[in-house]
Amino acid sequence: MAIGSGVRRGKSRQVDEENPYWISFSDIMSGLLVIFILASLQLILELSETSKEVDQAITELVKSNQIRSQMLEEIRQDLLEQGIHVEVAENQSVLRIPDEQLYFQTLRHDIPADRTFAVNAIGAALYEAVMKDNRSSYIDTVFVEGHTDSRPAHSLKMGNWGLSAYRAITVWSHWRNNENFGSELSALKNRDGNPMFSVSGYAATRRKIEVDNTAEKQRQNRRIDVRFTMRQPSLIELKDIKRILSDSDV
Repeated sequence: MAIGSGVRRGKSRQVDEENPYWISFSDIMSGLLVIFILASLQLILELSETSKEVDQAITELVKSNQIRSQMLEEIRQDLLEQGIHVEVAENQSVLRIPDEQLYFQTLRHDIPADRTFAVNAIGAALYEAVMKDNRSSYIDTVFVEGHTDSRPAHSLKMGNWGLSAYRAITVWSHWRNNENFGSELSALKNRDGNPMFSVSGYAATRRKIEVDNTAEKQRQNRRIDVRFTMRQPSLIELKDIKRILSDSDV
């Protein structure tokens, strides 16, 4: 028995000497366990950071929408105290100026003389709301939007599209040239360094009254809307979040 044991121990030493890089099964499992733990910790850290980024994006979106709603409601209330009625429409994103405050004659884009007071008051209220509490940092673009009724403007070179755009340009130029707030309003820029205010024309594609078959309904469609678009998480930020989530699923 002693001789057999000695032979086995001799064979074991011989295997060790011939395979100096031999690693026991338990050592392999220990190494794999360490790698697994480290990988799990890395995944937890990445998911934690992703969760924070998602939470921040959601918080920014919610706050931006809240600020927009507050601004529009403040503008509406401010003007109402001055006897000027405006509407807040399209899910608290649009300030609609009804025709009793600003109307346009058929095929015309100039502001009637009896409406300049209301237009100035609306511009001033808009300026005060935007400048309050650094709200401008949450705004991406404010669009001054022009609209027409459904009748084709064949007599004009660019038809209803050009007419609606000129109506928006006329109102924006009126605000921009106002000596009290115009220069500051036109100087506003968003976080990307682009001008905050812009103009757009929709012709008759976004009528307030779809079937405008009377003079009164047509007049209501010849209007100006002011649309507020708020800053959103950038495409790069969303791609980064998506990439981390995709990596974590592998």
